[in-house]
Order: sequence, then C-alpha cells, then structure tokens
Amino acid sequence: MKLKRVGPLVLMAILSLPISQGWGESPDPFVPDDFVVPTELTTDLYRLRMLTIRDVVQDYDAVMSSAQHIAKVNPFPGSDWPSGLTLEDNLIDLGWHQAEFRNRSSFAFTVVELDESRVIGCVYIFPTRKADYDARVVLWTRPPEQLSFLDEDGLRSAVRRWLSEAWPFKQPAFPGAEISWEAWAALPEHPR
Repeated sequence: MKLKRVGPLVLMAILSLPISQGWGESPDPFVPDDFVVPTELTTDLYRLRMLTIRDVVQDYDAVMSSAQHIAKVNPFPGSDWPSGLTLEDNLIDLGWHQAEFRNRSSFAFTVVELDESRVIGCVYIFPTRKADYDARVVLWTRPPEQLSFLDEDGLRSAVRRWLSEAWPFKQPAFPGAEISWEAWAALPEHPR
C-alpha cells in the first residue's frame, strides 16, 4: 500500500507506534535489553549515524540520484525500490526506520560526509531467522562516478569491523555481497 499524502499527525502516529519483535524475521529480541546500541561510527572519510526523518531531503537526493546503481546492486531483492519513490514515500520510510531503531527491532544508519553536507549511502541491520546467522546487513552507496573516495566493499569492511567490535552479533550476514541472494534464500531457518 502506498500513501500519497502524509501530514504531521500521520507522521507522529508512525513514530509513536510500538514496533513488535514479530515484525522482523526473528521472534527473539534482536539485541539484549541491557545492550547500549551504538548510534554512530566515524571514520576518516564518513560517518554512520542513526537515520531519521530529518534526513529526508538529503536521503531522497542520494536515493534518486543513485537509483540505477541501487537497482544494479539489488539491496532488496523482490522489491522494485526505489522505482516510483516520492519524497513523501521516503518520509514515511524514514519514519518507520526511526521508530524501529528506537524500538530496537532493526537499525538503519545514514552514511554521510563528515561535514554532513551529503548522504552517501545507507546501512541497515535487520534480524534474521536464517540458521547460523544472527543479523542481516544490507547497504548501498552512491555509484562510483559520484564517489571517488568510497566504495561498497570499503564501507562493508568498516561495518563488519564495527559489528565485531561494538555489537553483540556473532555471525552477521551480508546477503547480496558475501553470500548470493539465491544462497541466502535457500538457507534453512531456525524453528520458532
């Protein structure tokens, strides 16, 4: 279902919704209750920080100027995202991501230049029920012709280090990159 108009009351309703653990792939808590969720990773080239509705304009620019590249790297198989995405649709998406982050059911990070002048990509950390994995990580960046200083492999390596050093995950998966989407889909799931 696509909503074409969203007013401030609708957005406030989205942001105040309790997101249940059942909305992800796993019925278990995604991170322990006492875990302090990292909200930022800063490198010499860029910063990852929580994606919020305040990022809507810059995020939309990054997505739409990178739509062909995003479709090629296919971060969400089975979806035609970002085809047909409007600024309002993007605002709703960011509201959901922000609510899920707040409720600790998934974590979406914007990747920004250090001076915050431009969004250069996104990193999503989702729960999974796939056997042998405890998180599913999906990312995208602007295409190489827009970024001379960063590629998806470099970002993925930095995120992998961050996950091992600052997060409770033992075996995060990077489907579409380190494991094909076909192999990912074929993996068995943990029983509920």
